[in-house]
Amino acid sequence: MRPSSALNWWHRIVVVSLLFAASGTPVHAQSNQTSQEQLKQLSLEQLGDVEVTSKAKAPERVWKTAAAVFVITQDDIRRSGATSIPEALRLAPGVEVARIDGNKWSIGIRGFGSRLSRSVLVLIDGRSVYSTLLAGTYWEVQDTVMEDIDRIEVIRGPGGTVWGPNAVDGVINIITKKSSDTQGFLVSTGGGDEEQGFLSLRYGGGNANGLSYRVYAKGYNRAAEIHPDGNNYDRWGAAQEGFRVDWNKNQRDSFTLQGDLYNERAGETVTSVTYAPPFSQVVTGGEDLSGGNILGRWTRTFSEGSDIQVQAYYDRTNRTEPNFKDIRNTFDIDFLQRFYVGTRNHFSWGLGVRASHGDEPTIVSGLFFDPDERTDQLYTGFIQDDISLVPKRLTFEIGTKLLKTNYTGVEPEPSARLLWTPTDTQTVWLALTRAVRTPASIERDFFLTGFVGIAPNGLPFFARFNANRHFQSEKLEGYELGYRGLLGRNVYVDVAGFFNQYHDLFSEEITGAPFVENNPPPTHLLLPAQFRNGLYGSTAGGEIGPEWRPTSFWRLRGSYSFLRMSLKRSATSMDVGTAPSIEGTSPQHQVMAQTSFDLPKRVNFDFDYRYVSALPGIHVSDYSTADARISWNFAHHWEISAAGRNLLQPSHVEFASDPGPNVAIKRSFYGQLVFRSKEN
Repeated sequence: MRPSSALNWWHRIVVVSLLFAASGTPVHAQSNQTSQEQLKQLSLEQLGDVEVTSKAKAPERVWKTAAAVFVITQDDIRRSGATSIPEALRLAPGVEVARIDGNKWSIGIRGFGSRLSRSVLVLIDGRSVYSTLLAGTYWEVQDTVMEDIDRIEVIRGPGGTVWGPNAVDGVINIITKKSSDTQGFLVSTGGGDEEQGFLSLRYGGGNANGLSYRVYAKGYNRAAEIHPDGNNYDRWGAAQEGFRVDWNKNQRDSFTLQGDLYNERAGETVTSVTYAPPFSQVVTGGEDLSGGNILGRWTRTFSEGSDIQVQAYYDRTNRTEPNFKDIRNTFDIDFLQRFYVGTRNHFSWGLGVRASHGDEPTIVSGLFFDPDERTDQLYTGFIQDDISLVPKRLTFEIGTKLLKTNYTGVEPEPSARLLWTPTDTQTVWLALTRAVRTPASIERDFFLTGFVGIAPNGLPFFARFNANRHFQSEKLEGYELGYRGLLGRNVYVDVAGFFNQYHDLFSEEITGAPFVENNPPPTHLLLPAQFRNGLYGSTAGGEIGPEWRPTSFWRLRGSYSFLRMSLKRSATSMDVGTAPSIEGTSPQHQVMAQTSFDLPKRVNFDFDYRYVSALPGIHVSDYSTADARISWNFAHHWEISAAGRNLLQPSHVEFASDPGPNVAIKRSFYGQLVFRSKEN
């Protein structure tokens, strides 16, 4: 399907959905246990009763979750002033968020931070946005109306038993609100020096027969950050639209149909290498990014804890960069069933199939895939049993995922978890898990050439990473221990510690001595290299996240994260130095402190401080910074706010830019005006 055809097709879906749903009468937002208006009023004890879905693909209370889970609510996002999903993720302990430039981020969980977050599985409403081409997530194209996000669930630690490959160090699941909770009009607009202008429009309605819907459109324009060489290439503009329809046919059956369409232009610089002079040059250009997706889900509920769910989606992405292009169509279908056997065993099992067809035509001779067109395949099945050893107090969870891709044989991802709840407001948990990151096309089918210089004999000298058809899955064995509980009525604490062992990690290796190569011309000297599985090692650390509410109008939250990484070359590896650079791209220490005030006359004030230690592997210094926001809700439907970000210094570097020089993230300010015709 051509992009123009997809665009026309998509507009028809949005229009038909709007006209069909509008034929009914508008309905008020239905009560929802996890709606944000309720979450803002919950006590610390009630917050532990909030249901999360990311650990088990099904709702379970935080108190009953044997994992390091953190929930970023809609109210957290709003009060933080975050205007993008990566910025909102700074609120979660153990998550490393570093802005590379105006439109790119490096994100990791418990180490291995990188632009594409290759060891973290990212989902939006259960749809995987992980790229099987380059192994990771392109954060610049993951977006929605920020006010429509219900919550972001962050699982720190392996989640492969339920979610499959690439959920190695964590799972990030962005969950939007049901359309019944987004009724009426929403208009959100504003701007500033960096956020030069943004606008979100959304309308929701429905009828008395259980049908509700919303449609939205948004756009923004963002300025470049600070560049020492004056090449302000990273301006960013985007437009996006979408819809969601929910239908509760009866008490047993519910249906969801939703989708999005986006178009972006993001500036960047890349290194372009060719075998002809000038051999290597930095090219300033832009990424043309577009795509769309549509997802359908059916759930039938038989009783509490007994149901079946079928989900399917189609995802189209088009990515064109100055030296690279990827056109990709992904189809996915997933089945899940939960049921009780007796009173002590709660079983879950599921099956999944995914096919992702990619086409990567060569743009520059120094970067190409062979074959340049392929279909990545994934087949999965899992089973899990939650065994109640002592009713309401001690639970043992055991299960495994089996997966197979076009690059691997059958890979198991087992886990065992023990959950002890000595009281209704205390949880102690222990987990032993295995997870894998399966090979991507970049490791199995990719050829990448770098220009070294002119050799003493006068020949141009290149190094080339050749495709490795034998690249294996990266493997993790993880051990975790955690506690969460109330200390009195006003203090909540969440503590987790971990030790992970890694095998067959990605390495960059020299595979032979330089030799003279004549094809492609001109004659040149070539150093052969390859991506291999030459590293192993471990990570250890932990996170603590306390919250204290001294009064009904004052909230204090904080977090501290510690990480120790130790990676080594295997005995046969010829790695050129990947281990130190990986170790040095994640901070050893992170600190976050937040204070929030609910002042008279519906005025809110929030101040967030964060400290991130140095990244020695990429020569980035430690830094401290802070964000602040003040807002006023008036006339019941209006909110006006002002936010300042990165306030403690004019600018600071958070991550290395490739190619350099490093981009500094600047202090910025913006104002926002929001109108809601209903409280949602």
